[in-house]
Amino acid sequence: MENRLKQRNIRRKRRTMRVRKKVRGSAEKPRLSVFRSNKHIAAQLIDDEGKVTLFGTGTMSKDLKGKKSKESAKEVGKRIAIAAKQKNIQTVVFDRGQYKYHGVIAELANAAREEGLKF
Repeated sequence: MENRLKQRNIRRKRRTMRVRKKVRGSAEKPRLSVFRSNKHIAAQLIDDEGKVTLFGTGTMSKDLKGKKSKESAKEVGKRIAIAAKQKNIQTVVFDRGQYKYHGVIAELANAAREEGLKF
């Protein structure tokens, strides 16, 4: 059983790096990284060149308490887009990580697009 868990983690890291090697963020065009757990969803804008997180939010924050759902993912996407606009960022690079572009990940991305963020 322990070997099976190790193999699952290895496959998970490979999927993450397969996406990450094609995606780089800069100060003008940061990386929009998404994290999804069984209960929550979070997103952050990252400048890879400066190694700085510009902004991050999720369902774990005080003002947005809630569980992982499509509605909460839409709210997280809207907040990310609004924060990007305040920092004069119009375009980002979307980093879905190890997750499929489906369900709450797609809802977060679509909500950010609706607020005017370009991918």
